[in-house]
Amino acid sequence: MTDKAAWGPGPWRDEPDKEQFTDEATGLPCLIVRNSAGALCGYVGVGEGHPWFGKDPGDLETRTAFEVDYADLCQEGPEAETICHVPAPGEPDRVWWLGFHCSHAWDISPGIEAREESLHGWEPVRLAGASYKTAACVKVLCAVLAADAVAAARSSRRALDRAQGAGNCAGGPIRGL
Repeated sequence: MTDKAAWGPGPWRDEPDKEQFTDEATGLPCLIVRNSAGALCGYVGVGEGHPWFGKDPGDLETRTAFEVDYADLCQEGPEAETICHVPAPGEPDRVWWLGFHCSHAWDISPGIEAREESLHGWEPVRLAGASYKTAACVKVLCAVLAADAVAAARSSRRALDRAQGAGNCAGGPIRGL
């Protein structure tokens, strides 16, 4: 658990450092994990067979407000601190986590602010319009990413169905169908 004593007042005081949930609309596993800057990060897990499984985050097309900049299997280490989940019944334990962080220049990162004040005596400098992304906000962003993941799987499935319907494509059979 993160020591938030020096962080000052804010919504981070009452938020967990890690939260696991299932996106209601898609059924995909999701995580919210606090990073070392004190900001929250959101993650959506896709199982093997999903077109995004094993992909680099730069290869994904998403509508999330923040760039997907993380992709990996479960991390090793203490469950309360790692990007990994406890699978719900019927949920795969091997998932590819796709994630984003909320500690950009325009985001409030209470851990960084507290460190700078403690080490250097600097008061927090915030850009105009800077805001802290709450757990509720990160859940919404996870839902958007989860919906994009489901849409990508449907699109991939439609392309596969079209390819199977084509049968003999470009002078030869399509392998693996």
